Amino acid sequence: MLTSPHSPPAPVAAAQVSGLGRSSRPARITWAGQPSPARPVPSRHAALPGWSSPLTGSGSEGPRWGGRAMTVPAAAPLPCPLLLAVCWVVAAATAAGAKVLPSPSSLNYSLTHICTLNWTWNPPENISSSCNLEYCSDIIINGVPEDRREWSKSRFRVTDAHLNEEMRLRVRSECKNDNSSEPSPWVETSLPPKGIPGTAAVDLGCVWHNLEYMACTWHRGENASSDTNYTLSYWFDGLEDPKNCSNSSVDQGIFECIFNLTFPKERRTYPAISILIRGDSEEVRPVCASKNPTTLVKPATPRQLTLSKTNDRIDVKWSESETFPKSCLHYEVKCCNGDLDTGQIIASEMNSVSIAGIDANSKYTFRVRAKPKWECYNSHLQSDWSEEKSIGEKRDSTIYFVLIITIPLIVAVSTIILLVYLKRLKILILPPIPDPREILKRMFGEQNEDSQSSAKDDPMNAFDRLIIEEEIHSLILTETSESTNPEKENR
Repeated sequence: MLTSPHSPPAPVAAAQVSGLGRSSRPARITWAGQPSPARPVPSRHAALPGWSSPLTGSGSEGPRWGGRAMTVPAAAPLPCPLLLAVCWVVAAATAAGAKVLPSPSSLNYSLTHICTLNWTWNPPENISSSCNLEYCSDIIINGVPEDRREWSKSRFRVTDAHLNEEMRLRVRSECKNDNSSEPSPWVETSLPPKGIPGTAAVDLGCVWHNLEYMACTWHRGENASSDTNYTLSYWFDGLEDPKNCSNSSVDQGIFECIFNLTFPKERRTYPAISILIRGDSEEVRPVCASKNPTTLVKPATPRQLTLSKTNDRIDVKWSESETFPKSCLHYEVKCCNGDLDTGQIIASEMNSVSIAGIDANSKYTFRVRAKPKWECYNSHLQSDWSEEKSIGEKRDSTIYFVLIITIPLIVAVSTIILLVYLKRLKILILPPIPDPREILKRMFGEQNEDSQSSAKDDPMNAFDRLIIEEEIHSLILTETSESTNPEKENR
């Protein structure tokens, strides 16, 4: 308790500081205790700024505050240095005349368009006309600030709702560029989640196919039962009411829902898509998501790929997209030589490309895919590769390989066969001339064998055969001598 020199000392027991902080009121300090012998103050307590004399000695005469003497009872023990520093800060703020602003009132929220949260509040009362009043609003998700604090003169704020998490909203009033006032205390309200934790849909992902339809997929929550079904609803600026997605399916635990999403072809800016996924019972927690469609764009696969060859050049063409604005797509052409999977990638800003310097005896394969331009869309997605188209004929090296192996093998086998059957072939081609002596020998040899066999049977017949053989031999000798005489005469 701060007293003047003429005030009687009061019994004090402890030091109490209240109302600290930016939004606190002026501090109230009281010292209390039972009478006790005076004791000197340690020398480490030097004079603080704003005090007219150091805290030394004892007695009822205390330091001066703003020129007025302050009485510190002799029986009161002095506070510690830290408490004195806090008291000095509070006293300095009080001396400066800082004023805490009143807080806004009637903070409320409402859900609109399935996943849009509207905050509203009323202005504080008794605000000076010189105050440049603004409101600071903040969001806290599961006890953690989102670092999305905003300052505005409006008494409302529109944000996305987090239905699957505990969401707290807070707002306060501030006077900008005014050092004579302090911001008001925070005013808070909370939006608790509904349903059992872990039952909400997870891993939500969406793709905007060819600017025509959006396909969203998600998985069942870990604590959701196996027979839990989900319903997807969507809304964007331009729809009067939210719509339910009816084209849904489930395949191996993956939920998918497809809905039409088209805008005029000339449009370059698109509204955010609010998506709400709810379960078939109140025990399943809902989940909200806001999707920027420009980041989800995936072009369709290029079609009608045609190839033409002129001398040493190949021209590749394909059809343009009917849904994308002009100059909002660029393409990649993959060219492979032969049957290889790897090849060069050729970039093109148009729906055609020409490749020069080709090999006339090679086969070329082409594929094309489309990618959105960053000038139009902030999407990393790209279309699938088109069907392969080939042009040219590549000489089949296997034929040459087979010929190289087969021809020497045939020659070798033929040579072996000729060597084996050479004699027989020679006899067939040039038959030998028979020797008459051999014929006669065989003839007489057979006769001799017959005569011998008959001689054994009949001795008389054997004698007759001997006489006949001698006559034949004499006849032969006579013929040979006659044939030799003319040869000698010719010589």
